[in-house]
Amino acid sequence: MSDYILKYFLAVFGLVQLVAFYTFLQGLLTKNQLRTLQTIIVTSGIALSGIFLLVLTSGVVAPWTGRFYSLWDTEYAKKYIPIIASVSEHQPTAWPSYFFDLHCLIFLFPAGLFASFCKLRDEHVFLIVYGVFASYFSGVMVRLMLTLTPVVCITAAIAVSEVLDIFLKMPETAKGLLVKPEAGKITAAKVVNTAKHVAAGPTRFLVIGAFLWTMFQFVWHCTWVTSSAYSSPSIVLASRNWDGSQAIIDDFREAYYWLRKNTKKDAKIASWWDYGYQTAGMADRYTLVDNNTWNNTHIATVGRIMASNEQDALPILKQHNVDYLLVIFGGVIGYSGDDINKFLWMIRIGQGVYPKHVREENFFSASGEYKVDKDASKTMKDSLMYKMSYYRFKDLHTQGPAQDRVRDVTIPDTDITLDTLEEVYSSEHYIVRLYKVKDDDNFGRTLHGASTYERGRRHKPKA
Repeated sequence: MSDYILKYFLAVFGLVQLVAFYTFLQGLLTKNQLRTLQTIIVTSGIALSGIFLLVLTSGVVAPWTGRFYSLWDTEYAKKYIPIIASVSEHQPTAWPSYFFDLHCLIFLFPAGLFASFCKLRDEHVFLIVYGVFASYFSGVMVRLMLTLTPVVCITAAIAVSEVLDIFLKMPETAKGLLVKPEAGKITAAKVVNTAKHVAAGPTRFLVIGAFLWTMFQFVWHCTWVTSSAYSSPSIVLASRNWDGSQAIIDDFREAYYWLRKNTKKDAKIASWWDYGYQTAGMADRYTLVDNNTWNNTHIATVGRIMASNEQDALPILKQHNVDYLLVIFGGVIGYSGDDINKFLWMIRIGQGVYPKHVREENFFSASGEYKVDKDASKTMKDSLMYKMSYYRFKDLHTQGPAQDRVRDVTIPDTDITLDTLEEVYSSEHYIVRLYKVKDDDNFGRTLHGASTYERGRRHKPKA
């Protein structure tokens, strides 16, 4: 017998003993005495549990985590723990998400709560309390939408049930009309009632038909959401061409396959932690950080690398034996989940550990905006992230200005040079870009000096 099954049986045995003891007390005490004892036990249990919980979480076992504080103070993580706020699942829920996930239930939910208020039995009180708290927590973090959906489904079902009970139930006055009246007994009152119920018939048909059609749409929407929106793999992206045909974007898989086939088995890749598991699993290469990195300093180090210029980033890359850097860039095709959109979080997390080297305000334009166009700050344009993202970007736009399709801005028509890095691979749609950290110069020159010399030699006019 496994330990899990043994613990399960012990738990059930303990619960049975408590039930038996309660039954034993019922035979000894009167109802009033039993009710008083129940009140004392419940009150004492709640008080002791609260005290015990506070003592344990005050530092004896573990303090409250940043995620817990974020539930009560929505600005807490943004101010003190940006790594928590940077995760998309921890962002506050936008209104469109409610309509997208809940569909018609977003309207039936308050109706169901109102119906529960009208009856207000024990189960209805539970639904009301559950609904209020779940609504609050779902608004704090988008991932907590999962806590809201059960009560929304139940209360919506109550609302639909109440409506159908009203419109499917035949009134007593209408039942008499189904019986054939005796000859000569037809009165004006019966004619009026008949006309009323004939008019009410189409109304019932419309209401019931509308609800059935809405439920059908809800089932269709849920099926589409689960099969398309929430079940599509993040490695292979699907989009639509101008003619409506499906287009498959396979850049991620192609890039990881290139890494697996064209790099050494012990090569180390530096990228933002979002892609750590994918790199390790699909490319079979070491990563500096991944999705399970708990050390905030490690993640901040990657943020500092991406936010630094080449000369400042190179010693850090050498110190951590980094061979390649990987960035995700969607400016060519319009993929909004790229690293430029995440860059501000890298800066904030890096600043939290390295405040002397990374300052968020240095990456804003003169007007205090986060920009990548001609108004971008010098610190932004010199950063490794900016250079790796927009390197050779203007070469792709021979017929006009270099337009970033995600930010909808024009990138300055200036040459971006790389002294310490070398581009080794860019995927078909330029979503995944890989750069190799250059080896030390054979002549003892700095990489910047060697690069400057090579550029000058290439551009030297022929005699």
